[in-house]
Amino acid sequence: MASRAANKRLTREYKTISENPPPYIEAHPSESNILEWHYILTGPPDTPYHGGQYWGTLLFPPNYPFAPPSIKMHTPSGRFQPSTRLCLSISDFHPKSFNPAWEVSTILIGLLSFMTSEEMTTGSVNASKSERKWAASRTRWWNSTGGGSYKKDGTQKGNIKAGDGGAKFRSEWEELDKENWKWMKERGVDIVTGNEAKKDEDEKGRDCSGIAMKRPGGSQAVVGAVVEGGREGRSWLQTHKYWIAGGVIFTYVMIARLLSEGHEL
Repeated sequence: MASRAANKRLTREYKTISENPPPYIEAHPSESNILEWHYILTGPPDTPYHGGQYWGTLLFPPNYPFAPPSIKMHTPSGRFQPSTRLCLSISDFHPKSFNPAWEVSTILIGLLSFMTSEEMTTGSVNASKSERKWAASRTRWWNSTGGGSYKKDGTQKGNIKAGDGGAKFRSEWEELDKENWKWMKERGVDIVTGNEAKKDEDEKGRDCSGIAMKRPGGSQAVVGAVVEGGREGRSWLQTHKYWIAGGVIFTYVMIARLLSEGHEL
């Protein structure tokens, strides 16, 4: 249970971060426990995480702000191990270095800054930029389906780390969850695998030349008109220049031969 000081402080911080959220950051306390906060980090531009939706939790101690929270990120990112406590100077791994003046926004700004760096710590993982971009493209699917464990009958399995059918995310981020399902539907995302549906083979197999051949009145006709127009716009001399050049050379050779024969006579 939160102390009076912690309750007062976190209530004030929620008001502050709601009215003036830092860039790429959203956060709120759980309705049932003010010590349990849920955050969303949106991947900033010019990073492998661009556009990603990274959900995690901060669990504050009852004596906050005199001790730091534990920090976890549940969404797979290629940067941190999902649902694993992170060792940071702003987390419960280093209580002696925590500054009581630091707030929720300070902690999350620090987390985002660390995420976009390449520094390693307990709870972080190595991955290539392409792997992190791939993970970013699947974050919405993962959050709302619990990593593919969602079931239409309403049942669920496992916990946040293994996938809970998206139930916990849905309870904390109802509007975002609705947006995610709309996003998945528009792209034909398979809720089990997270893969986008393949395009029709007919559409996939067609190429530009095939389309042009089926549209004689379209681009192919335009190309033909341009070619013919180019021919009509040229002068007679330009059109027959190679024949003229050949005739000149032939005439020169014949004259030279006649002159040579006359000289011999």
